[in-house]
Amino acid sequence: MADARRARASRRYRWDMKYSPLAFISPFFLFFGAFGLFPLLYTGWASLHKVSLTDPNHMEWVGLRNYSRILDDDFFWNALQNTFSIGVISTVPQLMMALGLAHLLNYRLRGSMFFRVTMLAPYATSVAAATLVFVMLFGRDYGMINWALGLVGVDNIDWQSGTWSSQIAVSTIVIWRWTGYNTLIYLAAMQAVPRDLYEAAEIDGASRWQQFRNVTIPSLRPTILFTVVVSTIGAMQLFGEPLLFNPTAGAAGGSDHQYQTLGLYLYEQGWVNLNLGRAAAIAWVMFLLLVVIGVVSALVQRRLRKN
Repeated sequence: MADARRARASRRYRWDMKYSPLAFISPFFLFFGAFGLFPLLYTGWASLHKVSLTDPNHMEWVGLRNYSRILDDDFFWNALQNTFSIGVISTVPQLMMALGLAHLLNYRLRGSMFFRVTMLAPYATSVAAATLVFVMLFGRDYGMINWALGLVGVDNIDWQSGTWSSQIAVSTIVIWRWTGYNTLIYLAAMQAVPRDLYEAAEIDGASRWQQFRNVTIPSLRPTILFTVVVSTIGAMQLFGEPLLFNPTAGAAGGSDHQYQTLGLYLYEQGWVNLNLGRAAAIAWVMFLLLVVIGVVSALVQRRLRKN
């Protein structure tokens, strides 16, 4: 009897050691399957059908017609070009500013904790609230930006109607929201750099700028690549800022679609034109573009490790 009891206890112990880890991680896979994998696969299936928002349960098989219609649509290529240009305008200054701010915060400053917390304030701000504030700042007649430019002799700029002016304005909102977030990422990476490298560079007579260029930047290459990839993905999904920048234009992204991103183009096709099948195809095109970006970043990271 005692031997049978010990055998059952030993069996339960083996089962516990074998299956408990699976039980602990199973919620992640359940939620990922329900809210990640299934929507992705269902969107891919819907992209092969003609589906209307007014009757989403009725699907008519059309094969790859939605994809061919997208690739033949000039507005798609316009949205792709706008997404790329806004991504470049917002990502490059944002990461350069974040790198510089992190370098300053990496030194011992009075009240450094206050500055670090302040960096996250824009990130924690609502997209709608931040965008509405910037809409007032970029107002044509009474905006503070045009008022400041007028002091140096620049005429009022209609930020919402021009192509480059509207894209610069939208990019400014993105820069304001995400610079602090990337600053803290860079700061954490800088604090992991061995101090011996800085001390050796200082003994060799290197200035702070030379230490930053020859010690900090090479040590932060993987982190910089990570932030570039994340910022690129964020630019690909840009939606709230351009949508609210000119509420009267809606998903069109301006009177001439001058700052319509892929996110707005998807929304316009699905929820304005009521064509959910085409919107699903756009979503899958965006997903494939992100996969390409991920593969390229992996290849670059592998090369950096070899060097």
